[in-house]
Amino acid sequence: MFYIHDNACISPQRTFPEAESDLEQISEASEGKLFAREPAYDKIPLGVLRRMGKAARMGVGAAMELVTQKPDGIVIGTSEGGLEDCIKFLNQIIEYKEGVLTPTNFVQSTTNAIAAQIGLLSANKGYNCTHAHRGLSFENAMLDAYMLLEEGKKKKYLLGAVDEISAYNYNIERLGGSYKSDPVKGPELYEMHTAGTIAGEGAAMFLVNKSADSAIAHVQDIKTLHTRDVARVATELRAFLTKNEKQMARTSLLISGENGDERVQKYYSACEEVLGPNIPVARYKHISGEYGTANSFALWLATRILQGHPLPAHFYKHAAPVSPVSSILIYNNYKGLQHSFILVTDPQETPYLA
Repeated sequence: MFYIHDNACISPQRTFPEAESDLEQISEASEGKLFAREPAYDKIPLGVLRRMGKAARMGVGAAMELVTQKPDGIVIGTSEGGLEDCIKFLNQIIEYKEGVLTPTNFVQSTTNAIAAQIGLLSANKGYNCTHAHRGLSFENAMLDAYMLLEEGKKKKYLLGAVDEISAYNYNIERLGGSYKSDPVKGPELYEMHTAGTIAGEGAAMFLVNKSADSAIAHVQDIKTLHTRDVARVATELRAFLTKNEKQMARTSLLISGENGDERVQKYYSACEEVLGPNIPVARYKHISGEYGTANSFALWLATRILQGHPLPAHFYKHAAPVSPVSSILIYNNYKGLQHSFILVTDPQETPYLA
């Protein structure tokens, strides 16, 4: 599909800037929410920064590390980007009785505000698109970037995903049973065996093209589907393994989107059963939380692993890999309905066949 050459990630943990990443120490959830650790955003003009909503700050802040490499376009995925500002604007309509309203919240309230801000601040006049497909927003952005690269094989694109914890949406999801009512600490999330998970937020950005030279990871293939049928998920995974037989034969790690919600655990268990007991399983939502584009954090983790940065022990469900990892399968499902498989491999071992 395409190669990743650079990345940046703002998350609830010490992941930004990349050179200072530290995943050993875990920042715990506060009242069931894993809030992002926001940096100083030195590369965003202060006059612009103070008007930005949180989703825009995170997305632009992570992207500014990469746009200096002059991508030919910007492709962003977001499940709820800008929702917090949208609610603020709607409340103002009621509060001021449709009188003089603050334009900032309106401007920041659309899902495409993040990609637009990145384009404006970097003077990027190329392709600019935002995908909002709930739990498959990032995956659809990946497919869009792939198609663009198929059309222009020498081009490069900024690919990313952003989501924030919206107070309004969090309350709705909490009342709907999406989040746990009891406090959770780190990996204990997976041991509670109850309904619900913890909320998270973050932004992950990637610079992608079709060249293997100096690449840090190769996105080999991706598959998405909508279903609540566990058997179909297992069947689709087997088909995905067969399609990528040569690469999957070397798969040495599964990055699982397991989130501690017993209602969706059956999907993850089915996938682990298909892969067999010899494939180590790494979990990450105890440090990222659950949100629509959490899979972008998983991809960021995969690129780190392929660069030779081992994951701390708290990530692993069982034993860690005993040999260097060269092929990683990422599986995620969102609310038991939207599923995705992403195969990420060592770019030096899987040359792209144009």
